[in-house]
Amino acid sequence: MGEKKKEFRNPEYYSNREMSWVLFNYRVLSEARDKHIPLFERLKFLSITASNLDEFFMVRVASLKDMVNAGYVKKGIAGLTPEEQLAGLDLQIHGLVDLQYSTYNRSLLPQLEAHGLHVIKKHEQLTEKEGAYLDKYFADNVYPVLTPMAVDSSRPFPLIRNRSLNLGALMKKKEGGKELEFATVQVPSVLPRIVEIPTEKEGRKVILLEEIIERNIDKLFLNYDVVCIHPFRIMRNADLTIDEDEAADLLKEIEKQLKKRQWGEAIRLEVEAGIDKRLLRILKRELDIGQESVYTIDGPLDLTFLMKMYGLEGFDDLKAEKYVPQPVPELPAGEDIFASIRNGDILLHHPYQTFTPVVDFIRQAARDKDVLAIKQTLYRVSGNSPIIAALALAAENGKQVSVLVELKARFDEENNIVWARMLEKAGCHVIYGLVGLKTHSKITLVVRREEDGIRRYVHLGTGNYNDATAKLYTDIGLLTCSEEIGEDATAVFNMLSGYSEPLHWNKLSLAPLWLKDKFLYLINREKEAALSGKAAHIIAKMNSLCDADIIEALYEASAAGVKIELIIRGICCLKVGIPGVSEHITVRSIVGNFLEHSRIFYFANGGSPEIYCASADWMPRNLERRVEILFPVEKDELKEEILHILHSQLRDTVKAHLLKPDGSYEKVDRRGKESFDSQAVFCKEARKLAVKGNETNDARVFIPETHHE
Repeated sequence: MGEKKKEFRNPEYYSNREMSWVLFNYRVLSEARDKHIPLFERLKFLSITASNLDEFFMVRVASLKDMVNAGYVKKGIAGLTPEEQLAGLDLQIHGLVDLQYSTYNRSLLPQLEAHGLHVIKKHEQLTEKEGAYLDKYFADNVYPVLTPMAVDSSRPFPLIRNRSLNLGALMKKKEGGKELEFATVQVPSVLPRIVEIPTEKEGRKVILLEEIIERNIDKLFLNYDVVCIHPFRIMRNADLTIDEDEAADLLKEIEKQLKKRQWGEAIRLEVEAGIDKRLLRILKRELDIGQESVYTIDGPLDLTFLMKMYGLEGFDDLKAEKYVPQPVPELPAGEDIFASIRNGDILLHHPYQTFTPVVDFIRQAARDKDVLAIKQTLYRVSGNSPIIAALALAAENGKQVSVLVELKARFDEENNIVWARMLEKAGCHVIYGLVGLKTHSKITLVVRREEDGIRRYVHLGTGNYNDATAKLYTDIGLLTCSEEIGEDATAVFNMLSGYSEPLHWNKLSLAPLWLKDKFLYLINREKEAALSGKAAHIIAKMNSLCDADIIEALYEASAAGVKIELIIRGICCLKVGIPGVSEHITVRSIVGNFLEHSRIFYFANGGSPEIYCASADWMPRNLERRVEILFPVEKDELKEEILHILHSQLRDTVKAHLLKPDGSYEKVDRRGKESFDSQAVFCKEARKLAVKGNETNDARVFIPETHHE
């Protein structure tokens, strides 16, 4: 057996995590290239690929560069050193960026033009009248905000902020200047990047802010002739490294590190195609960046502006119909939410169903005279969070309120510091995560005094307590007053606020101590069932799969004959179709209007199926370095609903991409198959259910969608 085990760890059986992520971004890009999708939705997908890539550079590429700089040569599960990974990524990402811009230039711009939106690429294309309008706009709105910076013997090269868009120029003094001098000006992010120009003809015209500044650059450097001017943008290492044992005050330490994020090592330089070689030389030298990290861009830098373009008014016919999350039949508005939960566990499927009941759960608890305590974990919340307001109100109303605010939620640290301070002021007991671990679990506990004693109400979820992203991310939530889950929930919070480690759990499984073993046990149980001739089946849906122990267990199960169907949106380090190893495994990725975020796990268990939902993906960080929760779904009709969700996604022929044995992904071949878009089906079903709930307000009748036009 030892020999076999070693065999399943063969690096050839694993894909590199970072390369797999790039393939995911290619899948998002394929939505921007899909002519069946409304034009403005395609702009949005292209914008998403750009912001995804920014974050990937700031975190993953930065971390690989750190490893190379530190002389770290340990190979990843796919057998590549950090240096080899960087070299491979280099090739793939340059290809991705080229495809982004050919999509923008050759596909999207002509389409926008055809629909009456003209994007002016260069300010030289302006008519005299348009130029005059923009010069006035510059004088009134832009000029007062700009800070031109020259570089000479008395003024050092300025610090260029992470992700900021800048214009770099080479200039000569007007009177007998021989020396070329460098100057730069930041394109201010406080002003709109897209500026609309009034037109007398049909259609609309827009231009980007950097073009307006470039047109008026001589007004910033009066005694100089501008030899050349080009936009550039840099990406810096934004990985926060905090030694928590040394950090006496985590809040202050994180605030300090956030400032550093603006000035981390430069790891990518984007420049306009055709940039003057002398200017590029200066930028590379001053930013200490090698040629392989320079991206020459044929088009506007930083395509995230397309999200603002999506927001332009008057183009509704070029956007998908806006979906409104539907009410949950078991939770009629204005009724006692606690009474509804006492009637039986309630499953929430966001964003098809509204997130409002989760907010109402906390709001009602805050006002209810019988509620004694509210405890909650917060990882990412929205800018103006109703949940934060409800927790503050509860504390003001004299309830015991404990909130774990995870300060290390990447790119939300600043937001979370503000909330933490506000909650403390309101009288909440705030816990700042655990040393060395991120608390990524999603759990709320409400303790209520009732006629027959104390009762605990619990909300568990696969997504964040963020009312804004709950309209965009697909997630599962469970509301329950199960005594066993209530006991476990209390144990979770005692573990987070104190040091008590429970001796046993009734229903929940937690990372980093118990969860991985639980998953390995469940996978192994299917393997044993297959070996003894019973039906064995695993369906697992998640964001990412890259834990080597889990993949090895899946390979063993597959080799024993277990049917394994994986629905993985992002990174997948497992390979399919390896003879004797992964022949019984399929992997599909669904990329649609909503971001697939729920984690759902189905195990056939010899005929008495078990279904779980979790906050955790199958990644080492989730299973070994975070506090995560796996919870069972036990009520028969709720299990049926979850199975329907999984089966619908396995049926998807519109938004699904299938992983091939060569590691590539392909859209489903639809020839001879019905057109089935699982996200569209769930929208339709939620609407139908809400209407039925309105009409009868009886117990829910679950109607699976059998056909989709």
